[in-house]
Amino acid sequence: MPFWTCEQCGAQFPENAAPPPSCLICEDERQFVNWKGQAWLTREELAKRHKLVWRDDLGISGIGVEPGFAIGQRALLVPEPDGVVMWDCLPLVSSEAVDHVRSLGGLKAIAISHPHYYGAVADWSEAFGGVPVYLHGDDRQWITRPHPAIVRWSGESHRISDDIVLVRTGGHFAGGTIMHWRTGADGRGALLTGDVAMVAMDRRSLSFMYSYPNYIPMNAASVRRIAGAVEPLAFDRIYGAWWGRNIAAGAKAAFDASVRRYLAAISD
Repeated sequence: MPFWTCEQCGAQFPENAAPPPSCLICEDERQFVNWKGQAWLTREELAKRHKLVWRDDLGISGIGVEPGFAIGQRALLVPEPDGVVMWDCLPLVSSEAVDHVRSLGGLKAIAISHPHYYGAVADWSEAFGGVPVYLHGDDRQWITRPHPAIVRWSGESHRISDDIVLVRTGGHFAGGTIMHWRTGADGRGALLTGDVAMVAMDRRSLSFMYSYPNYIPMNAASVRRIAGAVEPLAFDRIYGAWWGRNIAAGAKAAFDASVRRYLAAISD
């Protein structure tokens, strides 16, 4: 029986003879149902229509889907001595992309910022022998394809290695997570934020939204919580969720200034 992928958000659902009646992620107010109605692709159909490509994105290898599909994020492969950590995921796996990851040392873990980027985490994990997939437990209700490799971590942080720690910020989702890479940016430190904190088009600032497609702003308390979680971290670079949407240097000051700007913009 086929696995089903939501055409609008890229979430993968379990094997079944027929697709699910609806996508719980797209039905939520932070996302939206395809304008032509709920639409599904089997894993095989998706692979026929799209391919995976990889290239450098500010010093990290990234993997993306072409032509663009669903939300359009790219995954980043953060290098460690014993393999790479995939940050956020894609709706598709290919043998060529698996070979590329193997050439970088193999996949040791997958970590996800929030449910919009779960994609095909189970397929990616299985391609590397069942590596752990770290999702914050506060978002367990949004898991569309349960799998034994999924680690529902709890609390405010979870350390993957000496250099990589996941930090719960909340905001966009209750379990919204960022990754702090201590040795990133040539030792100056880097944050990988997905769109928990969105790198703006000027690539000098960030913004915060409860829903991006439906234009629902984030409240002040949630933004202050994100700022409080980020404040103790040392970093000079931020990697956003899409190709090139990064702040190459001075990111700590840019983050702090962006928080102040956002709070001023939504105040009475």
